[in-house]
Amino acid sequence: MFSHVMVGTDDLEASRKFYDAVLGTLGVAPGFIDDNRRIFYLSSTGGVFAVTEPINGAAASVANGGTVGFAANDPAAVNAWHAAGLANGGTTCEEPPGVREGNFGKMYLAYLRDPSGNKLCALHRMA
Repeated sequence: MFSHVMVGTDDLEASRKFYDAVLGTLGVAPGFIDDNRRIFYLSSTGGVFAVTEPINGAAASVANGGTVGFAANDPAAVNAWHAAGLANGGTTCEEPPGVREGNFGKMYLAYLRDPSGNKLCALHRMA
């Protein structure tokens, strides 16, 4: 359904440090910066996640109510993702990492805000 997800930042280097760390825990290679100063992360399943300074020159802002979710292979990967985020400029939000049950079944997940304030989630769907 999606070709890519892109979030904004006012500090590209802080974002690169953060996302290299958190996405690295999920098996994603470090990002690369293109000629337009956007950082791209490519997953082995074809997904693309990107970070950019706003092209209109205005300050970056976060989506109120928006969350970008990343798939994790198991609860240990979710915990590693969360810890890497905290160690690299992120802040925890929502409840601590753990099991939640909802309309889509049982999930193990954790939430963070990146250094620019974007809300993120790592999620493992449990059997």
